[in-house]
Amino acid sequence: MQYIENKTFDEIRIGDSADLTRTLRPQDIELFAVMSGDVNPAHIDADYARDDMFHRIIAHGMWGGALISAVLGTELPGPGSIFVSQSLRFDTPVGVGDTVKVHISVTAKDTASHRVTLDCTCTNQAGQVVIDGVAEVIAPTQKLRRPRVMLPEVHLHERGAQYDKLIKATHDLAPVKTAVVHPCDALSLTGAVEAAKLGLVTPILIGPRTKIEAAAAAAELDLTGLEIIDVPHSHAAAARAVELVRAGGAAAIMKGKLHTDELMSPIIDATAGLRTERRMSHIYVLDVPHYPKPLFITDAAINIVPDLWAKRDIVQNAIDLAHALGVAQPKVAILSAVETVTPKIASTMDAASLCKMADRGQITGGLIDGPLAFDNAISTTAAREKGIVSTVAGEADILVVPDLEAGNMIAKQLIYLAGAEAAGIVIGARVPVILTSRSDGTLSRLASCALAQLFIHHHAQVIP
Repeated sequence: MQYIENKTFDEIRIGDSADLTRTLRPQDIELFAVMSGDVNPAHIDADYARDDMFHRIIAHGMWGGALISAVLGTELPGPGSIFVSQSLRFDTPVGVGDTVKVHISVTAKDTASHRVTLDCTCTNQAGQVVIDGVAEVIAPTQKLRRPRVMLPEVHLHERGAQYDKLIKATHDLAPVKTAVVHPCDALSLTGAVEAAKLGLVTPILIGPRTKIEAAAAAAELDLTGLEIIDVPHSHAAAARAVELVRAGGAAAIMKGKLHTDELMSPIIDATAGLRTERRMSHIYVLDVPHYPKPLFITDAAINIVPDLWAKRDIVQNAIDLAHALGVAQPKVAILSAVETVTPKIASTMDAASLCKMADRGQITGGLIDGPLAFDNAISTTAAREKGIVSTVAGEADILVVPDLEAGNMIAKQLIYLAGAEAAGIVIGARVPVILTSRSDGTLSRLASCALAQLFIHHHAQVIP
């Protein structure tokens, strides 16, 4: 165990000194910005910083001041010290990768007040002074020796970073004509309008005109230039959207304020719907904190208990979407409760069959392995500890779940416990269906529109 120990006022001598060395990392700047609320673009906006006087991201000045405080509080005088005052001059900026050495030395003591004055100097790796100044503390009078507290690991996650990449990838693509079904609340209507502003979709709003206009007024949205098809209710809106697609008037469908079964019922109709030879399936694309890439989960919304042949289409749909997002050879983990084939667990048998179907060319375009338990699919450490040798284990792009219940639970746990952002679409119909939860925010809706736009352009199904 490590300890920190102070120097009492009586132990301190003029000329006593202490040092600390620290190299500035990007996460130090981000963490200081989060803690302080200082979002000055000189510290966190690379594009801005490139053109300012320093031509690079620099640390907050008080990051160096905090290092001085750390030495005073842990080394000299150490625990029990009371900070009274500090004056600092910032001479040279500190950039990412710079190594700062903090040096403090005692210059004066006041016996009556137990105050100690210290010179404070911070220099960089080139010997340049970056900060200098004077600190005054009340030194402790009692000896203290305490275990050094082990700080928790801090992981910073930029909310929506993966989705920003998706949206940026659509910048050179034409917007997609999209039938927006029953957008009669602020969330769904805002999602459609904002997606139009970003050039993701050209929305055709289908629903009761009075309700759509009332929602626009409540959300202070301008619908000028947007087409509205007036129908009496949500069932009629879903049916009209399908008719529009069949007539060539739209290349995608987007869910508004209605239940998923209301939206999907006319889409899956065997006679007048949008069926193809491929089974339809829903694919979540999650931006999960601490996972380095988008995580696909399928199927958590359409197929309740899919059989082997349905799972084959579910896997292929997810691979096709991953290709559209630029993942050349997605890694597909077929999930179960265990990682060995066990006849009593049907999902392990399906996993083994799907892997063999991939070997025989019945599923193409990805690397497939299973059965894999959830931990083995997303953690290389877990896979290694269980001795699993696999090109997929620990690095999965796509998680294929045994049934809808399992998929829904996994996705919702990641969303509500791990802080994941969720986008999602249905693949396998004539056109993609942008299917989000009624409670999803604008970011999720925009990301879902980006998924559809990328998929449509990848397969050259654009309706101008």
